[in-house]
Amino acid sequence: MGWPFIGETLQLYSQDPNILFATKQKRYGDIFKTHILGCRCIMLASPEASRFVLVTHPHLFKPTYPKSKEKLIGPSALFFHQGVYHSQLRKLVRNSLSPNTLQKRVADIEAIAISALESWARGDQVINTFHEMKKISFDVGILSIFGELNDNYREQLKENYCIVNKGYNSLPTSIPGTAYQKALLARERLNEVLSEKIYEREEKKTVEKDLLGHLLNFKDEKGETLSKDQISDNIIGVLFAAQDTTASVLTWILKYLHDDQKLLEAVKAEQKAIFEANDGGRKPLTWAQTRNMPLTYRVILESLRMASIISFTFREAVTDVEYNGYLIPKGWKVMPLFRNIHHNPEFFSDPQKFDPSRFEGHPKANTFMPFGNGVHSCPGNELAKQEMLILIHHLVNRFRWKVMGSNSGIQYGPFPVPQNGLPARFWKDPAI
Repeated sequence: MGWPFIGETLQLYSQDPNILFATKQKRYGDIFKTHILGCRCIMLASPEASRFVLVTHPHLFKPTYPKSKEKLIGPSALFFHQGVYHSQLRKLVRNSLSPNTLQKRVADIEAIAISALESWARGDQVINTFHEMKKISFDVGILSIFGELNDNYREQLKENYCIVNKGYNSLPTSIPGTAYQKALLARERLNEVLSEKIYEREEKKTVEKDLLGHLLNFKDEKGETLSKDQISDNIIGVLFAAQDTTASVLTWILKYLHDDQKLLEAVKAEQKAIFEANDGGRKPLTWAQTRNMPLTYRVILESLRMASIISFTFREAVTDVEYNGYLIPKGWKVMPLFRNIHHNPEFFSDPQKFDPSRFEGHPKANTFMPFGNGVHSCPGNELAKQEMLILIHHLVNRFRWKVMGSNSGIQYGPFPVPQNGLPARFWKDPAI
């Protein structure tokens, strides 16, 4: 269970998660206990146990997060809930990200990607790839939530959201001036900005197909609508879910392609054919083209497996539960370990090798869960993959990049990203 009081929390935020949990799994088996973030936890490292908790018996395990994190996102955000409220909110998010809506977003996401790439290639600068990817993911998130948004709102949202994001994984304390207290104040300011935007949209009485439009137009079977706080909490929740995770995966994709030049050339060849079909990039990408990038798509899937940005998910036993001869006591946290499953040689041969060809077939059921599993799986996974496909298309066709310094090492904050955010230099392909 680790040290008294702090358990193994320090190891969680400082050690390679492949080593931390794999070592415990090797010693204790696929089900073991520990103590992290002030909670007694049961760790589950098998597909069967993960399916038991997330898919077949989700009613026995409620989603749970530390209260300090709930305060910053907002207690009404859908991933803090289960049951009717959760299913209603999840449906709204999914509807706002339907294939029909995503088709209409291709050109807008393309504009965001090209603008970012051109800014990176301007001058002889070394950029922090992860930080820049966060900006792209934030802009795509804003696009999905609000559609068009004027610069004043965007800057206010970005400024305060960044403060909240910075304090999210800091030590929760009541001491003024700390990152957590600054984050709480910024969260209040976000509420004010969002309330103003909600009021403005209500006054216009327009029916938009973005997430805000779906939230504003929702009525349950009793005719009741969502409160402004519920709408604000879910907007912030979607931004949190969309930004750091997608940015982390994009950063890893650039590293994996940089480290495997043969694979990079194969991806370039696939994307060049689409680029040339679009008159050398003069015509915009189409939805159909983003659905027909098989090698690039396998690179994304393998990056999701290798990086396993979401190493685990939190649940809490709502009653004493017996599983496979083990007693999971009521109130204990239960954490399916996606990373351990993704890196288990029983399911993925030579798991430390980056090999997109492994996804030419389908993985065994419940062994590949980069977006979670069951009723709480990420409803925005198709948007995230679309964002990745569009960025890769323009990156490999129009630009070149070189990772600066040592390209080994991982840092955690808490998501794993390449050391120092993968410093890199970008330049335009002189042939374009």
